[in-house]
Amino acid sequence: MTTNQLISQIKKKKSFLCIGLDVDLKKIPPHLLKEEDSIFAFNKAIIDATHHLCVAYKPNTAFYEAYGIKGWKALEKTINYLNEKHPEIFTIADAKRGDIGNTSTMYAKAFFEDLAFDSVTVAPYMGKDSVEPFLAFENKHTILLALTSNQGAFDFQTKTVDGKELYKQVLETSKTWEHSENLMYVVGATKAEYLADIRQIIPDSFLLVPGVGAQGGNLQDVCKYGMNNQVGLLINSSRGIIYASNEDDFAKAAAIKAKELQQEMEIELKRL
Repeated sequence: MTTNQLISQIKKKKSFLCIGLDVDLKKIPPHLLKEEDSIFAFNKAIIDATHHLCVAYKPNTAFYEAYGIKGWKALEKTINYLNEKHPEIFTIADAKRGDIGNTSTMYAKAFFEDLAFDSVTVAPYMGKDSVEPFLAFENKHTILLALTSNQGAFDFQTKTVDGKELYKQVLETSKTWEHSENLMYVVGATKAEYLADIRQIIPDSFLLVPGVGAQGGNLQDVCKYGMNNQVGLLINSSRGIIYASNEDDFAKAAAIKAKELQQEMEIELKRL
C-alpha cells in the first residue's frame, strides 16, 4: 500500500485508528476456547465488527509466537483474511526486528513476501545496514522505533549524546538512508510533549502512536503536536478496544470503543 492510498482511506473513513490484535488466550471470551482456532476466531470477530472504523490493524507477533506453530498459523490466517476481505486496510507486523545484512533481508521477506504485510516495526539500534534491507521493498513501509511509551525509554532514547537527545539523532540519521521515503516512526502517546520537536525533524512522515487508552495517552494532545497537513498519524489502541468485554458481546463492545475513538478523530480531522 502506498502512503497516498493510506491517506485516502483516512479521509474516506474519517479515522486514523489502528487496532492492535494482541491476542491473549487468558483474556478472550471463554466460549471461544472451544473453537478449533481460538486466536483466529477472536481476530475475525473483532475485524468483522470494527473494519469500517479503522484504517489499520497491528498484530504484535509475540502474542502469536508464544503459542508456537498454532499461533503462527493463526497470524497467517489473520493477515490472509485481512488481505482478502479488506485489502484497503493497512497492516502492520509489530515484530520489532532488526539485524544486519542478509538476516534483515530474510526478516523482511518473511513479513513482506510470505505474510504480505504492508509494514513491519524495526529497531534502529544496529544502524543503517540493519534497516536498509527492509526499506528496499517497494510499496512496503518500515516503522522505526523512535521514542517509545514505556518507562525504560528514558534509559537510552532521551539521553543527551554530543549535545542532542539520542532519539533525535536516530530521526535525523534515518533520513539519510537509502529509500528513507519508506520510513514511518513509532512515537508513544505518553510522550506527546516531544511531538513538536519530532515534527521539526520529520514533518512529513507518518507516526505510529501507541499508548492511547490503556497506557494513558491523550488523543487530543497527540493530534495538537503531531498531526501534519496530511494527518500523518496512526493512533493505535489494543487492550482498550479488543478487551472491552470478555462476554458473548465482545465484538460489539469492541466496535463501541472503536467508534468512540473514531468520532474523536473525526473532530480532530475537521481542524485540518
